Amino acid sequence: MKKLILLFLKNFYKKRVIKKVGNYKEQLKVNRFSVVTKNTYLGKNVNFNGMKIKGNGKVIIGSNFHSGEDCLMITSFHKYDGGNAIPYDSKENIDKDIIIEDNVWLGDRVIILGGVKIGEGAIIQAGSVVVKDIPKYAIAGGHPAKVFKYRDIKHYEKLKKEGKFH
Repeated sequence: MKKLILLFLKNFYKKRVIKKVGNYKEQLKVNRFSVVTKNTYLGKNVNFNGMKIKGNGKVIIGSNFHSGEDCLMITSFHKYDGGNAIPYDSKENIDKDIIIEDNVWLGDRVIILGGVKIGEGAIIQAGSVVVKDIPKYAIAGGHPAKVFKYRDIKHYEKLKKEGKFH
């Protein structure tokens, strides 16, 4: 009975994402409640485990993406300089896009702010806040997220060439 309920929920979560997303390709998996916008574009084999995407900026996610639980992407920010009120403008937001290239893995509770590009094959450590671009193959973590290591590029490229994706 429990497996049947989980299967029903995953199907419900996936249908909800498909209904809202701007575009997606095959093999979308949504294992936990997730929220996307009409400005969200998904590659092949995208796996959400509790993703929340907020704001009016574009979010482009490449193929073979995996998120941990309770991840958040924020693409809209309040304008605080030159606005009509304090602490922020009540009429205008600033929208910035997020680009995530192929084969990226986010740990649990990662936050990504608008204006960021995460390069192919990058891994973001659980609990990190990404405020700047992360290069290809990088492993980054912290607040703000900083690169502390790189993948074994030769091995990565071998697996990629062989089509071995999770």
